[in-house]
Amino acid sequence: MKEISELNFPDDLRYAQDHEWVKVKDHTATLGISDYAQDQLGDIVYVELPAVGKKLPKGAEFGVVESVKAVSELYMPIGGEIISVNTAIEDTPEQVNTAPYGDGWMIEIKIENPSEIDSLLTKDAYLNMLKG
Repeated sequence: MKEISELNFPDDLRYAQDHEWVKVKDHTATLGISDYAQDQLGDIVYVELPAVGKKLPKGAEFGVVESVKAVSELYMPIGGEIISVNTAIEDTPEQVNTAPYGDGWMIEIKIENPSEIDSLLTKDAYLNMLKG
């Protein structure tokens, strides 16, 4: 595992305490897991994602990531309707390790309640949480 200072946390994202990241653009959001989460999990070997069209509230489980170390559930940092799923990572789950904020994105949602974004952590707040 890397030191926190060696990991990447883009400024333009918001973060959940469960280590998902959210990139908001207009009324949609792209979601994935943070560089910290993928580093902690180790080599990711399987990703299970929801079907397009499914509506999930904030806090609901939307998928599963399996690594050589553990199986982890993925939780919705904000509620919304699934409008796109990155099916490429089902065949090449290692993209979550190599590019967690790029090709390793997981789902795109139509945001149900924009005010939920305010409950997410900024980069600095997320880093403070990780450092304890």
